[in-house]
Amino acid sequence: MRLTTKGRYAVTAMLDLALHACDGPVSLSDISARQGISLSYLEQLFAKLRRAELVKSVRGPGGGYCLGVHESDIFIAQIVDAVNESIDTTKCKQKGDCQNGEKCLTHHLWSDLSLQIHEFLSGISLNDLMKKRDVQAISNRQDLTQENIIQTGS
Repeated sequence: MRLTTKGRYAVTAMLDLALHACDGPVSLSDISARQGISLSYLEQLFAKLRRAELVKSVRGPGGGYCLGVHESDIFIAQIVDAVNESIDTTKCKQKGDCQNGEKCLTHHLWSDLSLQIHEFLSGISLNDLMKKRDVQAISNRQDLTQENIIQTGS
């Protein structure tokens, strides 16, 4: 499966944003600190997420990003698609030229698997992930770690 860091980071950042949206706009630097994703990479991802209207930017002091629509209306496949990440398990990137310019024996199997993965991710919303107890526990731990870093200055 070719789900690279771009898709993984976009989903992680969007989940972080959704978990912290109740505090107002969330800065990319806060997401970067909590998730260990470079700020410049987040800026690139959020430009694509903004074009897909999954997030809105808020300018000025206290600005940052908020969700473009309710978290129950944002599905993981939408996030992956928004950052131009393909979920493709074929060797040929769905071109059908896997074996000397022709389809290989298992092309349809891998193509169907890619479709199944996309459909699976289309059925999971950010809200579904937010409700998971382990996701909440991890988020709370990250928040405490970030608060400790801010308080100790290291």
